[in-house]
Amino acid sequence: MEEDVLFLMTYMLLKRRRDINNANMQRRNEIQTRIRHRQYFFQRQRRMLLMMIAGGICSNARIRTRPWTTTPSTDWWERVAMIEFQPSDWLDKFRMSRETFFYLCDKLRPRLARQDTSFRLALPVEKRVAVALWRLASNVEYRTISSLFGVGKSTVCRCVRDMCHAIVALLSSLYLRPPSAQDLEDSAQLFLSHWGFPHCVAAVSTLHTAIITPSNNASDYANHGGWLSVMSQVVVSGRGQFWDVCASFPGGTDPADILQNSSLWATASEGGLSPSLPPVFMGRPLRYVLLGEACFPLQGWLMKAYPEEQGRGARHTAPVESQRLFNRQTARALRVSEEALLRLRARWQCLSKRNDCGLDLVPTMILACCILHNVCESHGDAFKAEWQAEVARAESPQPGHRQLLSTRMDQSQAEDVRRLFCEYFEQNIS
Repeated sequence: MEEDVLFLMTYMLLKRRRDINNANMQRRNEIQTRIRHRQYFFQRQRRMLLMMIAGGICSNARIRTRPWTTTPSTDWWERVAMIEFQPSDWLDKFRMSRETFFYLCDKLRPRLARQDTSFRLALPVEKRVAVALWRLASNVEYRTISSLFGVGKSTVCRCVRDMCHAIVALLSSLYLRPPSAQDLEDSAQLFLSHWGFPHCVAAVSTLHTAIITPSNNASDYANHGGWLSVMSQVVVSGRGQFWDVCASFPGGTDPADILQNSSLWATASEGGLSPSLPPVFMGRPLRYVLLGEACFPLQGWLMKAYPEEQGRGARHTAPVESQRLFNRQTARALRVSEEALLRLRARWQCLSKRNDCGLDLVPTMILACCILHNVCESHGDAFKAEWQAEVARAESPQPGHRQLLSTRMDQSQAEDVRRLFCEYFEQNIS
């Protein structure tokens, strides 16, 4: 009995000693880990301080003319862009004014702000937005932007993705929303005064964005120009701003099918783009109309040009003089969408050059660029003519679409509406 008690006491003493030793070892390991973390943090702070001191010395010795051309990438953003950039530099590099840039940062801060950790300092929201805007504006490679801003390539990719999603999530309701009754009236006035087309509030067009070869169904993305693209349907107001954007369709999709399956078709068919009491046109109440390209079907709310003379055996004949006059006025008014898309592609060249982002990101990027276009236009930011020259040299000019001759989607009373516009132009245009 005494031997059993002695054995039990010995076992308990040994177990107690082992537990104490394990606890002491764990405590020492935690202390050593904290010391290493603190040493790393202090060493990083010391390097940053030395870089700031060296940058200050170099800046005092360097000539002030165009300093950002030879500045090391370590302090390019903090010192050069934020302090020494002139208004023209902001427009050239970020396609917007400094004021609009910081307005955009404040709007996106809830989604883009990150917390510092024990291992690294989080990128400021302003730098994250600048990295993404540089990519959207220039479409240069990630490694080039990585060297310029002093961040990793994966960080550049993450900044672009995060900002595009943040723009769509936070700014769509402000800058890409259905028009109000006042918006419709103002747009109708602009179409009449600037483009000579009455009772019209918007133009519908298509945009092709070149992409790299997708892993699946690559043939579906080949458009009529012979290159791979993602097609978007856009609705442009009289101010040259986008009211609706329907992206993510393969480049080989029929534009008429996109229109019929879009929210625009349901909204306009139900009278959502006109006041509840239709305004009077040519002595009769008539809902506002939109203008579309020849590839779209003729609807009571969507006007398009009469078909030109077809070849032998065609069902359509050459348009008469009143119809030719209607076609000329329609082509003139459709310039509002052509110019808006040109400005969009010139400002954000990721849409005019081949986009090498993943196919899952391209539609979101298109939406984000359209929203940014509206932001810049509504804020009155300048647009430089030389940007258009860069678009003219782009690898992928916009392809045309075949004229829709079939009447399977045409609305029966649409021809009466189009004839009413012909009468208006005959009476008001000599």
